[in-house]
Amino acid sequence: MHPLLTPINRYGFYLLAWTPLAGILDYLLAVPGHLGWLDATVLVLPLCLIYQFVCLSAWYMCKAAPLRGGSFLRIRLTHLVAAVVISLLWIEFARLLAYVLSETAPFRGLDERFAPQVPVLFGVGFLFYLLSVAAHYVILAIEESRQAEARALETSILARDAELKALKAQVNPHFLFNSLNSISALTSVDPVKAREMCILLAEFLRMTLGLGEKTSVPLLEELSLLHRYLAIEKVRFGSRLLMEEDLQQISSSLQLPPLLLQPLIENAVTHGIANLPEGGTVRLSGHSHNGRVQLAIENTFDPDSTPMRKGGLGLRNVRERLEARYGKDANMRVSTENGIFRVNLSFPVDTQEVKN
Repeated sequence: MHPLLTPINRYGFYLLAWTPLAGILDYLLAVPGHLGWLDATVLVLPLCLIYQFVCLSAWYMCKAAPLRGGSFLRIRLTHLVAAVVISLLWIEFARLLAYVLSETAPFRGLDERFAPQVPVLFGVGFLFYLLSVAAHYVILAIEESRQAEARALETSILARDAELKALKAQVNPHFLFNSLNSISALTSVDPVKAREMCILLAEFLRMTLGLGEKTSVPLLEELSLLHRYLAIEKVRFGSRLLMEEDLQQISSSLQLPPLLLQPLIENAVTHGIANLPEGGTVRLSGHSHNGRVQLAIENTFDPDSTPMRKGGLGLRNVRERLEARYGKDANMRVSTENGIFRVNLSFPVDTQEVKN
C-alpha cells in the first residue's frame, strides 16, 4: 500500500500540498497564457486532480530504482523517461478536456485558446513529476531509517533477553553448589538433617523450574521462594538464623525479576551469619515512593573475619540483572556500618501482570 494513502489523513495533507501547485499552474495559464482566470481554473482543477493521482506512481518507480546501490545514470534515465511519458499523457488529457469544454456555450473556442499553452503545461507537468519523485525518495529514506531503528531495537531487546537468561541461569547453579557443600558437611555430623535439607532443596528447585522463562514475578511469589530457601538454611543453622521482614508499604502485586532477592539473602547467610558463632539476623525491608521501589537487605557480620564482598558472584549477578532489565533507571549500593552489611536496591515500580 502506498504510504500516502494510509492512514487517510496523510492523503489529506498530500492534497493540501497540491493547492499551491494548482495555484501556480492557474496563474501561468491565466496571466502569461492569456486564457483568463475562469478558463484557466476550469482546466486546472480537473487536471491537477488527475495529475496528483498520477504522481503517486512515482513511489513505485522510486522503489524500483533505489538511490542506494543503484546506477545514477539508470536512475536518472528512468525518471526522465517517466516524466516525459506522463507529461505527454497529461497534455493529451488536457486537450481532450479543452475540446469537450469548447462544445459548451460559456467556453466556446477554449480548445483553440488553450493550444498555445501546451508547451507550458508540458514543462509544468515535467517539473511536478520530478518534484514528486524527490518527495518519494525522502519518504523512502524516512521509512528505511525507521526500519533500521526498529531492527536495532529488536536486536537490542533480543540481546538483553539473552543476557537476562544467561544471568538467571547462573543463580541456581551457584545456590546449588553452596547447598550441596552444606549437605555434604551435614552427612557426617547429622544425617537426618542432611536428608531433610535434600528434601527441602528438591522442593525449592522444583518451584524455580519455570522461572527461567519469566521476566518478572509478583513480590508474593518471590517471598515464597525466599522462605523456601530460608527453610533449607535453617536446617543447618537452626535458631542461629533469624529473618525479619518489613514490606508492608509495598504492594504484593509488585513485579520484580525472579530470584532477585535470593542471591542477596544467600550472600547474607553464607558470608555473614555463618561466621558468627551466636548467629545473627537478616532483615529485608522496603517501600515504594514516587514510582520507585526501594529495597534493603541487611545482615550482621563479623568485621574481623569477613571482608566486604562487593564483587562476589551473587552481588555481581544481581547488579548485572538490574542493569540489563532497567538500564540506568536502577541502581544497587553496597555498604557496611557498625557490623551491619547492607545492600540497597532501587528500581522503577512495575505492578503489571506476570510476564512470560
